[in-house]
Amino acid sequence: MTSPTTNKEPLKKDSPEVEEPKKNNNFFRSTYDELKLVVWPNKQQLFSESVAVIIMVSFSAAAIASVSRFYGWAASQIFG
Repeated sequence: MTSPTTNKEPLKKDSPEVEEPKKNNNFFRSTYDELKLVVWPNKQQLFSESVAVIIMVSFSAAAIASVSRFYGWAASQIFG
């Protein structure tokens, strides 16, 4: 029987299992290979992007605080 989304036959339980290599060795090797592909930022990029993040977080916090204060003021006018 096939599933509605694929045309592949389901795996049979009596099929031989494939042995996996040592997991720790494979994990560390894969991690090392992936870290070699990372493009690390230089100091100028790191500084400018950090400043941009700090500015955006500050702006978002100010916006949320102002909306919260407005709703607090409005609630005190209605219920107070």
